[in-house]
Amino acid sequence: LSLHIHLCIMKTYFVSDVHLGLQVADPAARERRFADFLRSLPEDTEAVYMLGDIWDFWYEYRDVVPKGYVRVFGAIADLMDRGVDVYFFQGNHDVWTYSYFEELGMKRLEQPALVDIDGKMFCLGHGDGLGPVPSGYHFLRGVFHSRVLQFLFSMLHPWIAFRLGNGWSKKNRLSRHEEYVFKGEEEPLYKFAAEYEKSHKVDCFVFGHYHCDVSMKTPGGAEFIILKDWMSGSPYYLYSSGISTIGGSCQNSDM
Repeated sequence: LSLHIHLCIMKTYFVSDVHLGLQVADPAARERRFADFLRSLPEDTEAVYMLGDIWDFWYEYRDVVPKGYVRVFGAIADLMDRGVDVYFFQGNHDVWTYSYFEELGMKRLEQPALVDIDGKMFCLGHGDGLGPVPSGYHFLRGVFHSRVLQFLFSMLHPWIAFRLGNGWSKKNRLSRHEEYVFKGEEEPLYKFAAEYEKSHKVDCFVFGHYHCDVSMKTPGGAEFIILKDWMSGSPYYLYSSGISTIGGSCQNSDM
């Protein structure tokens, strides 16, 4: 008599800053790359966390949402049909999501979110506005989160609104091909993590927003990960049964 024991080791994936719709390099190829990535996730995938700025500009009216992205939404729907949990955070570019993603079955989280994954505590978010950032950025972030201004923006015809939004998004540093240099321990987000772990048990911090690869330790010994954008690869962070992997950052460039 032989006894076969099959262990099911579930996988959790994290992605950020795909910037779908941004007219840099080949946006259609980038969208296909992201959809192909979602469709390629193995059967033992338990969850996908999208950490913000998946869309370069998103605004949904009560009865109108941006056109396109059929491949991506189809791939997300297929994942959820398989039983995979799909979570998303609002970034500073796709902040104006209200209910459509939830209607599709996705689950919204607010940063900083403390999540237990297989007994390991993760602190997750997009990363913008966390830590001692300049007051000007706090003001600008408050403007975009203002319910009054969002209501006033909704009064614009979509033809005007989307041209304004897409015009604004073209001014970001990705459009200017400017690479951000992470300041290490002097970075506000790192300072946030160092302070946050004083009052919370955290094994790993994972963020996006900065568009650069970062992997370092916090003063308390936690992993501190920032995921690169998708302009020149398919970067992701994978956690599975205590093993962490950062992959895809140099694959399938469409630059």
